[in-house]
Amino acid sequence: MGEMINGQWHTTPIAKTNKSGHFVRPQSVFRHRIGQDSRFTPEPNRYHLYVSYACPWASRTIIFRALKNLESVISLSSVEPLMLENGWEFGSSSHQDPLYNFNYLYQIYQKADPHYSGKVTVPVLWDKKEETIVNNESGEIIRMLNSEFNAYTDNKYDFYPPKLQKEIEAMNDFIYENINNGVYRCGFAQSQEAYELAFDPLFSALDKVEETLSRKNFLIGSEITEADWRLFTTLIRFDVVYYSHFKCNLKQMIDYPNLWNYLLRLYQVPGIDKTVNFADIKQHYYGSHKMLNPSGIIPKGPQIDFNQASHR
Repeated sequence: MGEMINGQWHTTPIAKTNKSGHFVRPQSVFRHRIGQDSRFTPEPNRYHLYVSYACPWASRTIIFRALKNLESVISLSSVEPLMLENGWEFGSSSHQDPLYNFNYLYQIYQKADPHYSGKVTVPVLWDKKEETIVNNESGEIIRMLNSEFNAYTDNKYDFYPPKLQKEIEAMNDFIYENINNGVYRCGFAQSQEAYELAFDPLFSALDKVEETLSRKNFLIGSEITEADWRLFTTLIRFDVVYYSHFKCNLKQMIDYPNLWNYLLRLYQVPGIDKTVNFADIKQHYYGSHKMLNPSGIIPKGPQIDFNQASHR
C-alpha cells in the first residue's frame, strides 16, 4: 500500500483507479535480462527470487523455478502475506530476508537504486553478485527461468517453444486482459459501471476457455505451455478468494466441468502443490485490502480438494 518516490517510502492506496473508477495496473520498471550476451550471465547461486506466495504474478516464477528443477540454482524467499502501511514486509522465520535481513521489500529497491521512484512489487529477481535488481516483471522472469539455466538443470522442457510462440502470445494477451487482470478490475473497481465492464468479459472469457478445453487438454493443444501456467495462478485462487472477495460470483471453478478438470491436472503436476500456499493467499487478500474487507476477518472456508481425480 505505497510506493517509492525519490528513494522515500510513501503510503498510497493499494489500488489505483482512473476517473471512471477503473483499476489501472502499474508497469514494471526493472527490465534487464539474464543471458550469455548480457552482463547478467546464467550462473548457479548468483540469483535470488523475492516472492509472495499470495501474489499470482510472483507465483508464476515460483512455479517455473519448481518446474525446471532450479531450486538448488536460484535461491528464494517470501515476504509476509499481509501488505499494509509499509508494503511487503519480512518478519517471521518463514518470511525472512536471508540476504540482508531487511524488514521491508522497499529496502531491496532502495539498495538497487537509492533514488528509485515507483511501485514496490513482487517478484524481484535479484543479482547477488552485482547487488541489484535484474528484473521485476514476472512474464520476463519466467522466460529466463524457462530457457537460460538449462545448463544447470536436468529438465530441458521448453514451455515456450518457437513453433507455438505466436499462439502462446495471443492466448497470453487474451487471458491477461480478461482473466488475470479481469478479476482485479472487478475487485478494485470504484464504480458500478467499471465493475460490470470487467465482470462480463471475465465470465465470457472463462466460457470461451471452457469450450476450448472441451476439445483440448491444454490451452494450445496436447502439451502444457507457458500460457497454461499463467492462467493457473488465477484459477487456483478463484474459488478461494476472487469469487467472494473480488465479487466474481457468477460461477465457481467447480461449476465449469472442463476448467475444473484442467485445474486439477495442473495442480497435480509433480511439485506444483508445494508452490501453492492457501493460508498466505487468504491472509493476504482478506487481511490487506481494508477498503474491501474493513474487519480483516479471514474466512475459514472454502474446503476444496485439489488432489481428487479428474474425469479426463
